[in-house]
Amino acid sequence: MPRIAALDGTGLYVKEWGPSEGAPVVLTHGWPLSSDTWDDLALTLSEAGRRVVAYDRRGFGRSDQPPGGYDYDGFSDDLARVLAATKALEDVTLAGFSMGGGEVARYMSRHGGAGVSKAILIGSVVPGLLKTADRPEGVPKEVFEGMIAGIKADRPKFFAEFAKAFYGFGPKNPAVSEDILRWTFNLAMQAGLKGTVDCVKAFGETDFRPDLPAFKVPTLIIHGDDDQIVPIDVSARAAAKGIKGSKLVEIKGGPHGLLASHKAEVAKAVLDFLKS
Repeated sequence: MPRIAALDGTGLYVKEWGPSEGAPVVLTHGWPLSSDTWDDLALTLSEAGRRVVAYDRRGFGRSDQPPGGYDYDGFSDDLARVLAATKALEDVTLAGFSMGGGEVARYMSRHGGAGVSKAILIGSVVPGLLKTADRPEGVPKEVFEGMIAGIKADRPKFFAEFAKAFYGFGPKNPAVSEDILRWTFNLAMQAGLKGTVDCVKAFGETDFRPDLPAFKVPTLIIHGDDDQIVPIDVSARAAAKGIKGSKLVEIKGGPHGLLASHKAEVAKAVLDFLKS
């Protein structure tokens, strides 16, 4: 089932690993990439006998690029359609990376966490990034406005630099190879410009604090303590305080792109959590 239709007819690209039955792990990816960023973890999970489902968010990867629908209510509705179409309806572990964590949070509240037995947030934007009067430690709105301006002015240049920050890449700290930087750049450039820009506003300004009480299942939070894209204090550490009974795993020296830079540590934490 490589493609399914969202409620508005948007085609969503879906791929699966492992057995066709059993408790599924469903993965939602980060901005501005695609489900391919999950491949390493998905293969590891499938080799451990787990069924794995991932999909490209609308506007990204191989999914359609519609003119709208780039908000978290819509994203959570798309996720619900993926779960239904792939028959991932019970004992689901729902995992979100970066902006994908917001989809997990909104699905838990808007759809009552239907079918979900465990949740995983990796480098996630939950509970929100924007600096506000009651969240002074957040990221100023001007940062997101600057991102949008940079993308509109010269998207290739913006994403070439973004890939370096994504992995904390530098001469003294090459967390990943230059080949991974090029791969990340290529994934980013597959996305439609409309969705790319609209999603900056979505993940930058959405407040997920009202969604946190809906996490009524065991929740694992994984985050790098040197994340230059989604600062750990405003995200993972705050989420761990707001989600009752959650477990926080901080990866020392970890950048934002943990799925490539620290894939062994992430895989171990996820597998241990799934077995628990």
